[in-house]
Amino acid sequence: MPPPPVRTFTLVCGQDDFLVGRMGQQRFAALAANATDEFSKEIVAGFAANVDEVETAVNRFRETVQTVPLFGGPRVVWLRDVNFLADTVTGRAEGTLNAVAGLQEVLAAVNPAETAVLITASPVDRRRVFLKWCEQNADFALVDGSDDGAALAGVALGEARALGVSLAPGAVELLLARVGANTRLLVEEVRKLATYAGEGAAITEAQVAELTPNSAEGEFFEMAEAFGSGDLAWTLAALERHFFAGGDARPVLAALQNRNRLMLQVRALADAGDVKVGPRGVEGLARAAAVHEARFGPAAKEKSSFNVFAQNAWYLGKVVGARLPTLRRLIDHQREFIAAFEEIHVRPHDQEDVLRAMAVRCLG
Repeated sequence: MPPPPVRTFTLVCGQDDFLVGRMGQQRFAALAANATDEFSKEIVAGFAANVDEVETAVNRFRETVQTVPLFGGPRVVWLRDVNFLADTVTGRAEGTLNAVAGLQEVLAAVNPAETAVLITASPVDRRRVFLKWCEQNADFALVDGSDDGAALAGVALGEARALGVSLAPGAVELLLARVGANTRLLVEEVRKLATYAGEGAAITEAQVAELTPNSAEGEFFEMAEAFGSGDLAWTLAALERHFFAGGDARPVLAALQNRNRLMLQVRALADAGDVKVGPRGVEGLARAAAVHEARFGPAAKEKSSFNVFAQNAWYLGKVVGARLPTLRRLIDHQREFIAAFEEIHVRPHDQEDVLRAMAVRCLG
């Protein structure tokens, strides 16, 4: 049996530059703990906008690695923010591929006892020969920074654990809905909530609702939540806050219409006896999907407010709530949204007044 390959350097890579950079900083700090002085730690910028800059970065890295230290002792070299390993015009260029081949030669010749080398790269194309070689010859770390809900939830839960807190049921989902696929903001929000909750506590859904603004272009506008609850006073207060902050009527109407489309579909399914709406949300959705999903055709698996069966079950329960309005009232609301949209084109400077009047007609 052949001996395992010697891991001569460290590579941290992934699609999310924030997560890659954060892990890279941690790895650099650990490697630099063995350095004797500040002169033993060097950082080389790897960001390149064109082939010439790729060649410059690789040549500078080669010179840094091969330079004999003035005072001797172990050294740490970090090639940071590499962006030419991606499937881009620069990444595919022949000059870049030649430079990367030269980079591989340098890394293969590194003596880890003398020089600890760290590379952080984002984004990357894992189909590249160089990345496959790195997986076999480096201390290889792939950071999952995709916008997949499970991956983002893992980031939030991991950060909470590191801070000595936990996230209560519903808190993670609401946090992701408000923050969106922004990992940097997600981590900062978890830190803020952890500070507020205190060490050893659980961050609750109510705390997320109170402290985390809606930064994502999603469905969780406060106005939409307030309107969906049927609370006129909350709805008018949310409208005032939205326009005080310089908001526009269009995203509010879009959120209201998107929610109302889903509620119309759930109401129709409930009236037909295909689903049941209660305190635990929408029950029987999977069974109803088996019967009706084919009617959506090729778009059956596309996630949008036009397709109730493509929704996250938790999110759908939040949208619908325990008290689902009648089909007639939901249709009336949809007509009001359309009328308001038309009116703001006629009265563009009175958008808040238009939405306030619409809310009073619907909920008053």
